[in-house]
Amino acid sequence: MTDADIIVVGAGPAGSCAAIAAARSGKRVVLIERGPFPGSKNMYGGVIYPRILDELIPHWFETAPIQRWVVRRSTMVLSDTGALNIDYRSNAWGQAPYNGATAYRPDFDNWLAQQAVAAGADLICSTTVTGLLRDDQGRVCGVSTDRPDGDLTASVVIACDGVNSFLAKQAGLYPNANADNYTLGVKETLSLSKHIIDERFGVRDNQGVDIEILGGTSGVNGGGFIYTNLDTIAVGVVLKLSKLSAQKKRPEDIIAELKRHPAIAPLVEGGEVVEYSAHLIPEAGLEMMPKMVADGLLLAGDAAALCLAAGIWLEGVNFAMASGMYAGQSASAAIDASNVSAASLKSYTNRLNETFVLQDHKKLRKIPHLVLSDRVQHRYPAFV
Repeated sequence: MTDADIIVVGAGPAGSCAAIAAARSGKRVVLIERGPFPGSKNMYGGVIYPRILDELIPHWFETAPIQRWVVRRSTMVLSDTGALNIDYRSNAWGQAPYNGATAYRPDFDNWLAQQAVAAGADLICSTTVTGLLRDDQGRVCGVSTDRPDGDLTASVVIACDGVNSFLAKQAGLYPNANADNYTLGVKETLSLSKHIIDERFGVRDNQGVDIEILGGTSGVNGGGFIYTNLDTIAVGVVLKLSKLSAQKKRPEDIIAELKRHPAIAPLVEGGEVVEYSAHLIPEAGLEMMPKMVADGLLLAGDAAALCLAAGIWLEGVNFAMASGMYAGQSASAAIDASNVSAASLKSYTNRLNETFVLQDHKKLRKIPHLVLSDRVQHRYPAFV
């Protein structure tokens, strides 16, 4: 008998949603997290959309640790001294069922993992998965860890171990890495009083603002962002990794220059930096996606490169939660059918193809390269 039916590696949004779905299917689930608690190593300066949460955790907004409900979205195009702002606001977005919310990833990820525990999953933290276990026929049948006697066996492993997934590479599912396929997200969290944030961004109570920025990245292809939390704001940049390396510029210097821009400086004035973080983002969409299924193994979230990121536009958490949920459901169905071969687990990729996860990637397959092109990055902002 195996130690578990399903082992999920990584307690981010993908992993926790996989664990919730599998545990609710009556499976014995082990959720492994290398940090001291879920979310402890994550950075986030974005918006969580409720589409999957509405399905997986009805009335999630009653208990989730949300900072603000986004009621205003702006796209800002910056030249060296000017700015063009396209702004949309709806106060209805600040009421249930809500359109989107800002949140601290450490708080949100921990809350989501606890939903998996409540569903019946076992959460093991401060544990690093060091490799995949295989049976005599070469099928994945568990994981090895850095704990004494740390091998754990399972019918299916769901790898949610993030961008450049170690487990996906070990399984031979990942294509060769290409720096052109990645961006680097770098964020500062600035402390400001709630009163000042409300006044500067024209909001009140728990209303929030999401600003995406084109230009203002010191000539490095990418974009910027500002998101309001309750008493902090997140300001940062998303930079094409190959361009950043070639131009030998430092991300912290680019953020500093962005904060000095005449259109940005009044929004961040007086803010004290309380956090600085960086994270690699898989931004090439379909071009860099690995195979997502092997015998006894599924990939979800960033491990499957399920992210559409292109400077002024970024969506990953939604894809992570959806793919995790579908992975948990597909793994459970395969176990019920006593067949965890790649052919049986293919129902997972079929599900991704049937839903917004891969439909969005296919529909927008050329957008990442377009938005990061020199024409959009440099010629268009010059018109402002």
